[in-house]
Amino acid sequence: MKRNKIVSMLALLWLPLAQAAPVSLADAWQQLLQVSDKLAADGQQVTAAEAQQQAAKDLYLPSLTLNGSYTRLEKPLELDLTKLNPLASMDLSSLPAQFAAIFAAIPHSMFVTPFTEQEVFNSSLQAMWPIYTGGQISAAQAIRKAQLQEKQEQQELTRRELFTTLVDRYYAVTVSQSLVVTQQQLVDSLTTHYQHALKMEQQGQIAKVERLNAEVALDDAKVTLGSAQRQCEMAEIALRRLLHAPEAETSTPMFVLRTPPSLPQVTELTLAQHPALKLLNAKEQQAKGLIDMEYGKYKPTVYLYGNYTLYEDDSLLSEMTPDWMVGVGVRVPLISRDGRSGKVLAAKSALLQARYTKAQTTQDLSLLVDQSYRQMQQAAEEIHSLDTSRQLAEENLRLRELAFNQGLATSVERVDAELKLSAVNTKQLAAKYRYLQSYAHLMAVSGQLDDFIGHSKQQEMMDAR
Repeated sequence: MKRNKIVSMLALLWLPLAQAAPVSLADAWQQLLQVSDKLAADGQQVTAAEAQQQAAKDLYLPSLTLNGSYTRLEKPLELDLTKLNPLASMDLSSLPAQFAAIFAAIPHSMFVTPFTEQEVFNSSLQAMWPIYTGGQISAAQAIRKAQLQEKQEQQELTRRELFTTLVDRYYAVTVSQSLVVTQQQLVDSLTTHYQHALKMEQQGQIAKVERLNAEVALDDAKVTLGSAQRQCEMAEIALRRLLHAPEAETSTPMFVLRTPPSLPQVTELTLAQHPALKLLNAKEQQAKGLIDMEYGKYKPTVYLYGNYTLYEDDSLLSEMTPDWMVGVGVRVPLISRDGRSGKVLAAKSALLQARYTKAQTTQDLSLLVDQSYRQMQQAAEEIHSLDTSRQLAEENLRLRELAFNQGLATSVERVDAELKLSAVNTKQLAAKYRYLQSYAHLMAVSGQLDDFIGHSKQQEMMDAR
C-alpha cells in the first residue's frame, strides 16, 4: 500500500514534465530576455555607466574636507628680543653704569616670547569650489554621457543578436523534428515496400535482387533516421540551454510572407537607427570631449576657497591666526610635463578613427541588408518552385507503386520515386529555414523585431483554426 502511494506521488510529479506545454516564439523571446546572462551582463554595464554619469554631475559642486594634524617640532617656536634691533646692536658698556646694571639684572627669559609648544595640534574644515575650469568639467560630463549611450547601444546590439540566435535555434528544432517525421514516414513506407517485395519474391513474382534492393534502401533510410534523430536532440539541447528551460517543445510553425518587406524602407531604417552606428556616434562624442578636455588644460582655473579652524592648541601663534578665511584663487598652467599637445593629437586621431569606422560600418550594413533581402527572396522562390516538384514526386510515387504491384516496374524504380519525394520535402524544409533566417536577420538589422514576432503569431493563429 505504501509502495503504491509513493508510485502515485512520483507519477504526479512527473506529469507536468511529461506534458510540458510547447512554447511559442513570442513566449520564448520574452523568456530569453529574462534569463540571458549576456544581456544581464550588458545591463550591469549600463547601470555602471549611469552611475558614472551621475558622479560626473557632482564635479560642479564644492568640495569640503576635514583636516587634522599633529606635529612635533624640533623645538618650540620662540622670539628672542635680544636678537632684534635695537637690543641686538646695543653695547651695554656704552650705557651709563646705572642703566647697564638694570639691564644686566633682567633675566634672559624675560626677553623670550614663546609662539608654539613643541607639539602642535590642529584641525580645520577646508572648502574649494571651482567656478571656471576652461570647459574641463563640461567635457568630462559629455564623455560620461556618451559612454552611457555606448553601453546602451551595446546592450541593444546584444538584444538583436540574441533574437537571431533564438530564431535560428527555435526553428532548427522545428525543422529537425519535421525531418525526423519525414524520415520516419520514409522508413515506414520502405518497410511496407520491403515486406511486399518479400512476399512477391516468395511467390516467385520478382527476382531476389529486387527484394535485396528494397532491403538495402530500408537499411539506408533507418541509418538516415538515426542521424536525423541525433540532430533533433542536439537542436533541442541548444534551445533548452539558450532558454534555461528543461524542455524545448516549439509551437510556432514556419511561415512565408505573402508580401515581402520594402527594401528601401528596411535600408532607411537600418541606416537611421542601427545601434552600431549610434555606438560609433557615442565614440565620436567621447573623442570630441577628450579634445575639449585637453584644450581646457591650457586655460586658467578659477576657484573659491575657504578654511575654518575647528580646533587649535593654546599658543600665541594660534591666537594670531584667524579662525576663518575665504578667497578667490586662480591657477594658470605655463609649462606642463603631462604631454598636453600629444594628448590633443591622440584625441583628434580617435575622432577620425570613429568617423572612418562609421563610414565603413554604414557601407557594411547597407550590404548586409541587400544580401539578407536577396537571400530571403531566393529562399522564397525555391520554396514555391519545390511545391510543383513535390506534386510531381507524389504523382510519380503513386504511379511507380501501382506499376510495381502489377509487375510493370522494378523495386529500384519504386524506391527511387520514394527517395525523390523525401528529398523534395527535405529541400523545402531547408529552404523555409533559410527563409526565416534571412528574414530574422533583416528584421534584426533594421530594428523591426516586433514585426517578425507579429507575423509568427498570425501564422500560429491561422494554423490553430
